Amino acid sequence: MVFSLSHRCSNTLCIAGALACLSITPAHAATPEQSVSELVQRFATAQGTFDRATLEALTAENYTEISPIGEVDPRAKMLSFYVKHDDKPLPAITVDEIMPRVLGNTAIVLAKMSYVMTVGGQTRTAAVRSSFVALQQDGAWKLVSAHYTPIRPSAAPAK
Repeated sequence: MVFSLSHRCSNTLCIAGALACLSITPAHAATPEQSVSELVQRFATAQGTFDRATLEALTAENYTEISPIGEVDPRAKMLSFYVKHDDKPLPAITVDEIMPRVLGNTAIVLAKMSYVMTVGGQTRTAAVRSSFVALQQDGAWKLVSAHYTPIRPSAAPAK
C-alpha cells in the first residue's frame, strides 16, 4: 500500500515536472519577415491614434519619409504632425497586402494603407501604397524611411 501511494505521487510529480517544462519552453521566435510586418502594423496603429511616443520608439533618429503629397519630412517634422490639437475623430487606418523582404539586417516592406476619416462632417476614404525600410540594430527593428504614393480612386462605372 505504501509502495503504490508513493509510486502514484512519483508519477504525479514527473507529470507535473514535464508540464512545467513545457510551459516555460519559449514559443517559436517570429521570423524577421513577421517582425517587420508587425513593426509596420504597430507604426500604422500609432499613426491612427496619434501615439507620438510609439512613433518615436519605432523610428530611427535618421528616419525620413516622403509624404503622400511628395514632401520630404525628416523624423522631427513627421513626429510634430502627430500632436492632437482638438476633438476631431481619429482616422481609422488599416494595413493589408503586406509584402516583407528581409536582406540581412535591412528589410523592405511594401503595403497598402487605407484611411477612413471625417473631414467637415463628411466621411472620406483614401488609400496609399507604402514602402518602408527598416534596419535591425541591437536585435530590434526600427523604421528608417517610409514613402507613400496615393492610389487613385476607381473611376465610376460608365452608364
